[in-house]
Amino acid sequence: MTDFQRQALTLAQEQTSPEWLTPLREQGAARWAAAAWPTRKTELWKYTPLTPLQNTCPSQWAVKPNGDWQQGIEPIEELDATRLVFINGQFSAEHSSALPEAVVRFADANAGQSELIKQHLGKVVDAERHLFAALSNAWAADGILVHVAAGQKLGKPLYVLNVSTPEAEPAVSNQRLLMVLDDNSQAEVIEHFLSSAEQQNGFVNTLTEVVVGANAQVQHYRINLEQEDLLHVGGVHVDLHRSSRFYGFTLAQGSRLKRIDYQVNHRGEGAHLELHGVYLPRNKQLIDYHTNVEHCVPHCTTNEVFRGIVGDASKAVFNGRIHIHPQAQKTLAQLSNKNLLTSHQAEINTKPELEIYADDVRCAHGATISQLDQTSLFYLQSRGVSKADAMSMLSFGFINELLNEVPEPAIQHYLRPRLAALFGREDTELGQLAYE
Repeated sequence: MTDFQRQALTLAQEQTSPEWLTPLREQGAARWAAAAWPTRKTELWKYTPLTPLQNTCPSQWAVKPNGDWQQGIEPIEELDATRLVFINGQFSAEHSSALPEAVVRFADANAGQSELIKQHLGKVVDAERHLFAALSNAWAADGILVHVAAGQKLGKPLYVLNVSTPEAEPAVSNQRLLMVLDDNSQAEVIEHFLSSAEQQNGFVNTLTEVVVGANAQVQHYRINLEQEDLLHVGGVHVDLHRSSRFYGFTLAQGSRLKRIDYQVNHRGEGAHLELHGVYLPRNKQLIDYHTNVEHCVPHCTTNEVFRGIVGDASKAVFNGRIHIHPQAQKTLAQLSNKNLLTSHQAEINTKPELEIYADDVRCAHGATISQLDQTSLFYLQSRGVSKADAMSMLSFGFINELLNEVPEPAIQHYLRPRLAALFGREDTELGQLAYE
């Protein structure tokens, strides 16, 4: 067992939680203690060393108290939504909206809600396969339950804002979100991760589990815009039942360590997954997306599209796997990963996978890695556009198609100027230009 694993267990023992969470926490702690620490020979972590996490591990981990709202934190103000704010992992009632009936903290759950949480929490995710899910279970002191009853729709989008602020010692944050949608229900949820400019060496471990009932529909966003020093490991795990729909959009900047997993299980016939992702590491940042889609039953569809712009001396990893089980006939599944390298020092390791054991399916997968087209650069420069602006325009155009498909206008309006600034342009007009 590594020092980090030992200290993480010590922190778990020091935390308090509702008594009904104890079995899950004990199970998570046991799995975490028994797990082998990933190395370069571990396939799921082959290109993502955990050295930054081990090297910044303090002698005593601590969950910091609810801190003050820091300058430089910019939430999505235009969003008409129910806002839940967590500061260093601690719920901030001062900055949050009143919770609707469908949303409750684990700490405030009544007997019926706690039974529902126990029924699903830690069950969607496979803690044997996902190491940091076991840690999240061991640290599960609180969380959020979103339960939409049959035939109902969540009145407003739920906006979960997770803020990391600077502390004298690195702060540890464990975020849990459980969504249970009964049959014929609908919900829209935005998870937004931010940190202040002074943030240093914090560690955020997040886990979202989603159970989508028959004919239910979820629109889910996951936006990671933390500062470069923050260490982040997260996952979204989804069970799709008969004729359900999950529409996911994720966008992330890199950091010294950022790993995000998506695990989606088609449990009922006619289920559909639409998952779009954008990753934008730069400087010496690292970002790693691992997705795994299990087609367990017939007549399900998956459309997965990820695009990355990798600049400076940064590194990106994308591993997308679609597994078609023998009984999953009539499956339609597509996976596309396209990458743009904007410097000679940038690196991408991409591995799209199709594992098919059924014979009546339509599946396709592919990956591309390219640089900016020199002809297009020359054309723009010949029209009076500077080389820097031309590179910015072409880079933005590479991901603009996915941004245009984001159904929530407030999120588009929030992202465009920030991404324009990321590409070295202050004017938001850059966001209106698209190039094939």
